[in-house]
Amino acid sequence: MERAEYERLAALDRRLWWFHGMHAQMLGALSRRRPPGKGEPLLDAGCGTGGLLASVAARFPEASAMGVEIDAIAGAVAQEQSARPVCIASVNALPFADARFAAVLSSDVLCHRGVAEEEALRQMHRCLASGGVLVLNLPAYRWLLSEHDAAVHNVRRYTAAGVRSLLAAAGFTSIRTSYWNTVLFPLMVLRRKLGWQGDRAPASDVSLLPAPVEATFRLVVRIEAALLGLGLRLPFGGSVLATAVKP
Repeated sequence: MERAEYERLAALDRRLWWFHGMHAQMLGALSRRRPPGKGEPLLDAGCGTGGLLASVAARFPEASAMGVEIDAIAGAVAQEQSARPVCIASVNALPFADARFAAVLSSDVLCHRGVAEEEALRQMHRCLASGGVLVLNLPAYRWLLSEHDAAVHNVRRYTAAGVRSLLAAAGFTSIRTSYWNTVLFPLMVLRRKLGWQGDRAPASDVSLLPAPVEATFRLVVRIEAALLGLGLRLPFGGSVLATAVKP
């Protein structure tokens, strides 16, 4: 991403309502599929400035979590924020031994223009131990590509069916998917599709809202996370949540 977007992410990736919701969705999904045990190695693949990695470390303090990030400055911030080691490398060529990790988490990484999605999934599959769990969060719907995506170098958005196909092709089984950010999705569409006219440099919509709005939106996405925890699947939304197992 552009340096300004990394700086914005570093300031907000543990404060903004959307990140709180995404962390709740991903960590809840991991807990349901295979709660990590003491000392088990976990990887945040494409950890950015470390918000998710810090949440992983707080939720599973006895596990051995680490991150990998291609940008050295972002990786240094992530290591400081999370107090967990971060390796500087690409998800297209993970520098880890086969069957190294009990779980791999990756949020909004396969969608980036610098990522070869099929190769990255093969690398994650290779690095997972047998029975290991992959947890992905990905932006939904190609038709929703917008100024935000241009700013953060996203070139792909996904459907739940498309994610299932990608994971199956990479050798994963027991694939489960759902959309989330469903209640607020109409607002997201309006903001993304009506804002940018293309006559200026694109900027992401990662910004802190007024405190009452932040609190309300955070509650909404937390409720959605609880619904998925009960086994429900949401029919549409701004993101796709997927879990899968290496057999």
